[in-house]
Amino acid sequence: MRCRGISLLILSFGSALIAACGGGYGEQVREWSQAEIDELEARWDTDWAFSGISTFAHLKHVKCLTRPNELFDIAIIGAPFDTAVTYRPGARFGPRAIRAASARQTSYRGFNPRASINPYMGWAKILDCGDIPVTPMDNAQALLQMSTAFSELAVRSPLSPLLTFPKLITLGGDHSIALPALRALKKAYGKGLRVLHFDAHLDTWHPEKYPSYWTSEQSRFNHGSMFWLAGQEGLLANSSSSSSSSSSSSGGGSGGAGGAASVHAGLRTRLSGDGFEDLDDDDQQGWVRFSADDIDELGTAGIVKNIMNILGTEDPVYLSVDIDVLDPAFAPGTGTPEPGGWTTRELIRILRGVEGLNVVGADVVEVAPAYQGNGEETALAAAQVVYEILSSMVKRGMQEMGKTGTEAAGAERRIGKDEL
Repeated sequence: MRCRGISLLILSFGSALIAACGGGYGEQVREWSQAEIDELEARWDTDWAFSGISTFAHLKHVKCLTRPNELFDIAIIGAPFDTAVTYRPGARFGPRAIRAASARQTSYRGFNPRASINPYMGWAKILDCGDIPVTPMDNAQALLQMSTAFSELAVRSPLSPLLTFPKLITLGGDHSIALPALRALKKAYGKGLRVLHFDAHLDTWHPEKYPSYWTSEQSRFNHGSMFWLAGQEGLLANSSSSSSSSSSSSGGGSGGAGGAASVHAGLRTRLSGDGFEDLDDDDQQGWVRFSADDIDELGTAGIVKNIMNILGTEDPVYLSVDIDVLDPAFAPGTGTPEPGGWTTRELIRILRGVEGLNVVGADVVEVAPAYQGNGEETALAAAQVVYEILSSMVKRGMQEMGKTGTEAAGAERRIGKDEL
């Protein structure tokens, strides 16, 4: 009886305490007017470059893979995967580093003078779609994960009627992530793509060019063979054409597959064995090569002219930028650095020059921040590359509307919040 009395006393005390602390428990939640909400947003819904949660260029973050009803025109998607490398790992931290390095890209100060547009205030809804949660334990499973994720995103309905499918820009990750991205784009567009590949290395090596007794089917998937694999799977436009050999402009390379060729630019890799067999293999796969040294003879304008002559403006193009195309002086934070590369300014000039390409997907890969200096030079370069690609994508859309530069200002749909 005494225990029952004590229990009732405790319950009564607890109820009184809840009532006292809860205050308005049971009362209606205040309804805020739109004017009040607007006032709160005016006060607090802004960010400086150094504030806010880290997304690419302070873009709205949505886990697009779990939000199928969220429409977008261009997606920034991270692929933090680096277990297909042949030298230094660490590119799994690339997406995080590139996002942090993009912090000074804001919608209020995002106007690109060369393109006469602000990609963050134009017709395209651009989202940071977060990262694919790629397993680091099993490369076969990781490849399946990425292939599935890219395939889901690539066929979403875009917000703008200008597009048939949304455009994807991937933050790598090592370069092998290009294979699942190409698989997804081939499914979306129903045909193989042309590729513009900026890199110090060919990445068209047969997997057996990496000699090892301990080979397996899984080991064939690596960051130096993914374009060879893409050709074998029919993901490239040149993989269905008979290739023919033709001289490159000046760098000693050759290659081509008629009008369906893809392009390497910035090459300076060492080759296998004691001859040019790697280049012969590359020719047979339908690639045209421009070496890093070609820029001395052709200049950036000559590189641009040759690329545009080969790829044209109509075929869908996948633009792949390995940050090691830059000299290690400008991008030391990468897995396979090669001396003698291009400067950041040269690469940017070339990217600006090829803005007429029909780029339907892109990546920036092999940023490994553990090897860069405190100034974030590698990640900064990668973030600028993404900005230039975004600018070109948005500008092409404006041109397809028959408007360019300030003529389209009245038609631009501003999306998302401004930052200070």
